[in-house]
Amino acid sequence: MIKNKSIGYKIFQVFLYILMTLMSLACILPVLHVAFASVSDPAWVMNQSGIILWPHGLNVEGYKMVFNTRSLMNSYGNTLFYVFTATALGLLITAMGAYPLSRKNVLFANPIMLIISFTMLFNGGIIPFYMVVKGLGMYNTRASLIIPVCVSAFNLILVRTAMQGVPVSLEESAKLDGATPMQILFQIILPLIKPTLATVLMYYAIGHWNSWFQASIFLTDRSKFPLQLILREVLITNDTSSATTSSSAEMAGMADLYKQLIKYCTIMVSTVPVLCFYPFIMKYFKSGVMIGAIKG
Repeated sequence: MIKNKSIGYKIFQVFLYILMTLMSLACILPVLHVAFASVSDPAWVMNQSGIILWPHGLNVEGYKMVFNTRSLMNSYGNTLFYVFTATALGLLITAMGAYPLSRKNVLFANPIMLIISFTMLFNGGIIPFYMVVKGLGMYNTRASLIIPVCVSAFNLILVRTAMQGVPVSLEESAKLDGATPMQILFQIILPLIKPTLATVLMYYAIGHWNSWFQASIFLTDRSKFPLQLILREVLITNDTSSATTSSSAEMAGMADLYKQLIKYCTIMVSTVPVLCFYPFIMKYFKSGVMIGAIKG
């Protein structure tokens, strides 16, 4: 019996390794294709039909055209502003909202949490959302991409569950020493739930970084467009004019040749920051997501 189980376990392990290898290749190959194509000769790239596994030559003209484009770099700065502002505000409000909802002595904490959870399943829809944002005077303002979506009900539940796991005795001891609720929150509870906060930080940051739909319905001023909205124009509508407007007449004349290359370069420019950010949060991700999964 033990031998049969051992052989079956080994076969299952081999199957898992093969499956995970194939899944890893499915995730890595598209990234390698875009990365290698972005530094290859544009004429060679246009003639390729399969996956590019190595660069052909070393051509950085596509990146020069992208970085020399004022509108694209302006949208990059807008995205950084939206991500940092919305993430910081969202994390602060989420922590301050989850704290009273995690305390057992707070009146109507459970009914309020039920109402918040209800919004994850049902909402008013896009049209009421649009009317509320416009009625509050946030239409075509940067605030329309920050304030209405700065808090997520799912992230609030994660932080609340993590706070419920902090021993009540720590809070009681702090109260006996004269600590205020704000001191208890920021000096005792939040440092103890760093993995969950790091996970929520990643959720907020990546969510705001990839957001484009909200900007498409609330913004009309191109100077306020985020990077992802410009990227959508480049990839979906096949409009690379925003990335080919350069002071170099020679480069402007080569726009058609560099059109495909510009798409790859724009994708890399918009993806690399997230790829660099994720490894620093990864060590907290597992423990942060597993909060509340095991009881007792």
